[in-house]
Amino acid sequence: MLRKFTVAIFILVCFLLQSSVLGSIAFAGIIPNLMIILTSSFGFMRGEKEGLVIGFVCGLLSDIFFGDFLGFYALLLMYTGFLNGKFSRIFYPEDIKLPIALIVTSDLSYGLICYTLMFLLRSRLQFTYYFGHVILPEALYTTVATLFLYPLILKVNEKLEAHEKRRAQKFV
Repeated sequence: MLRKFTVAIFILVCFLLQSSVLGSIAFAGIIPNLMIILTSSFGFMRGEKEGLVIGFVCGLLSDIFFGDFLGFYALLLMYTGFLNGKFSRIFYPEDIKLPIALIVTSDLSYGLICYTLMFLLRSRLQFTYYFGHVILPEALYTTVATLFLYPLILKVNEKLEAHEKRRAQKFV
């Protein structure tokens, strides 16, 4: 119950930060994608199922408030969380290289899929412009935000796991 409450608070705070506060520190209209950071982090820390559920909730919030189609971002972030969850078997908390690589890859994939499905299919063929002015800057900005947000997510996850372990030992 504590984990669900904590994750809900994380999702709400990251969504509020992304939709309001980060707009004031945007570089050329680009803000870091905190939903990708959150979804990917919980995916490779907790596994496929948790990544899938958190990705769905984060994406649904994005769909409701910013999306043109209900379910587009939910589906995209759901798959992102699920695929990052595949790496939970090789995840080591003290190594930051894998999380950074997975979050950058997730953000680049997210940008490319959004471009393909929302622009390319409507005959907007300025891929180099979109890649250079939207996808790449967002991936770089998300990487910088990851350096600050990921350690916090990791620390909270470790505390939750320790709490769950203590509770499990009480019942044995």
